[in-house]
Amino acid sequence: MSQDTINDPSAVKITRALISVSNKDGIESFARNLQKHGIEILSTGGTAKMLRDAGISVTDVSEHTQSPEIMEGRVKTLHPKIHGGILAKRDNSAHIKAMEDNDIQPIDMVIINLYPFVETVHSGADFSECIENIDIGGPAMIRAAAKNHDFVTIITDPEDYERVLEDLDKNNGGITKGLRRTLAFTAFSLTATYDSSVAGWFASQTEEESPRRISFSGTLKQKLRYGENPHQNAALYLVDDSLRPGAARATQIQGKELSYNNLNDTDAAFELVSEFEEPTVAIIKHANPCGVATDTNVLNAYNKALMCDQTSAFGGIIALNKTLTADIASAIIKRFVEVIIAPSIDAEAIEILKKKSKIRVLTTGEMPQTAQKRRMVVCIAGGLLVQNRDTVLFDKESLVTVTDREPTKKEMDDLLFAFCVSKHVKSNAIVYAKDGATVGIGAGQMSRIDSSRIAAWKAEEAAKNAGWDQPLTTGSVVASDAFFPFADGLIAAADAGVTAIIQPGGSIRDQEVIDAANERGLAMVFTGMRHFKH
Repeated sequence: MSQDTINDPSAVKITRALISVSNKDGIESFARNLQKHGIEILSTGGTAKMLRDAGISVTDVSEHTQSPEIMEGRVKTLHPKIHGGILAKRDNSAHIKAMEDNDIQPIDMVIINLYPFVETVHSGADFSECIENIDIGGPAMIRAAAKNHDFVTIITDPEDYERVLEDLDKNNGGITKGLRRTLAFTAFSLTATYDSSVAGWFASQTEEESPRRISFSGTLKQKLRYGENPHQNAALYLVDDSLRPGAARATQIQGKELSYNNLNDTDAAFELVSEFEEPTVAIIKHANPCGVATDTNVLNAYNKALMCDQTSAFGGIIALNKTLTADIASAIIKRFVEVIIAPSIDAEAIEILKKKSKIRVLTTGEMPQTAQKRRMVVCIAGGLLVQNRDTVLFDKESLVTVTDREPTKKEMDDLLFAFCVSKHVKSNAIVYAKDGATVGIGAGQMSRIDSSRIAAWKAEEAAKNAGWDQPLTTGSVVASDAFFPFADGLIAAADAGVTAIIQPGGSIRDQEVIDAANERGLAMVFTGMRHFKH
């Protein structure tokens, strides 16, 4: 192939391009620019019709191959004249002879994007419609063109149209090797992502809990300044087969750029408030709650959550499960806050928050489904730990009162609230609660007794700072995310003033703990379900 009209010696001149796209954004303008360089255009089905209607000269693939599209379009580009034209090495004499013998013309550029499989799944389409949106010919052409990128340019993303046209203009209708290789990488990433989404969907249609192979795919949303620490690189990727509302897909209304830690903490906060139907507010630091409350009024819930640990709430993340309104915004801006996340925000609240323009404000559009079955993945050296997310609480009918005294209705309401919150506290987790609000939280300690004591101590400190006569743990209830291995944790809670306890049970010393509760007149229920969080 002659290179005498090309500026960069690595550039390959484009004479023929095949266009077949489901996402037609920008394709008309792109095709016109190709024709300015004298490039012949082959196309299929709806793409060919669109280009032809726009006055662009197009050769149908069926005319090029002398073979009609068959089986309702399932077979149209799977043909030697297409794949031979893409895969042939232009510097291989045997390949050139095979092309001549079989009347195959070279295809130097392929512009493809794939059937909208993921979008079809998310639309709620039935099984057969999802199957029909699994692309076959598209991935085959993409892989062929990417494999042969020494001679062929593959374009799979409309965002690349502009730089391809710039390269064509600079090199008199040729594409440089560096760009061809970059586009090939993009293409293989797309097919890997696409196949991963198809495999993931198929897995969801089976009873297989732990398939022999798993794959994950994500699309870069943004590069982050750094990771947990300044010396760590970081980025946010969106999981391609999930549209779950949350921190990752939220819209940022205002504020500074989100950091890795912001996103991690905000996700923890929003997942917590999504557990509740009633208006609920959570305040989070380092992915642990330092205050959670529910109320009939969101502002009341915020004020109650803040009372739990105002010191730790400084510089925290605030999550709401209802609309962020002006009264809540006015209360929040009185303190230093890093992030606020809510399903929605009203116009007046936006204006109020502008007074503190550095606060990052996120909206998700809606609340996620709490019970939705989801997969959780943790990286360890050389492997992945995969489990279902802890989306189950317990069946109220399965609760067993193990003490002489039954909990009152008020105690039971607070017990259920506290145990739900304990799911979101790093183990060992102890949560004191009263009147629908946490009043002391002990998190992440190696012994349960320490978590119990820390939670009570924090409540005492909060009382001193507020000038109260007694800590809010007086008359409260307590939840433990796992069983009390000894009676000491329960005794510490009793000393802090609790009247009722909720825990999974299951220790060999359960009777010792039950006896300690009875001696102190406490009510205690077992859930039979543990909620470790690491």
